[in-house]
Amino acid sequence: MINTKNIEEALKEIKKLIKEGKKVVVEAGDDNFNRKIFESKEVDMVTGLEFNKKDKLKQRNSGMNEIIAKLAKKNKIDIGIDISRINKLSPFEKTRILGRIKQNIKLSKKNDVKILVIGADSRESMSFIKILGGDTKRVKILL
Repeated sequence: MINTKNIEEALKEIKKLIKEGKKVVVEAGDDNFNRKIFESKEVDMVTGLEFNKKDKLKQRNSGMNEIIAKLAKKNKIDIGIDISRINKLSPFEKTRILGRIKQNIKLSKKNDVKILVIGADSRESMSFIKILGGDTKRVKILL
């Protein structure tokens, strides 16, 4: 997993992982970083879109918008949701993150982007996605 906020370092890491024949998973950053990552065709999955964002008064910032969703579909990039990371949060933070995930699921469903659930068994993952309004046909589970 690439966990840097510098786009140049991230692109170097992506090239290195591709040469090694490994899957490329990137931790999301700010909006400009995410846009560059989603424009890259070598990335397999982006995780943590819903973290480290600040909501506005009447608008939720989930880290994903219509443009990012279309780029994800075009470049076949999956969206990762780490349940174990969510479980460690306070109840207040969980509600904010779950609202953002719900918005990302809605955008993913609309644009036919696959969602990967990380850190939970298949039954728990399917229930999680179903409760948040997702379609279980587009969900993959990674333990």
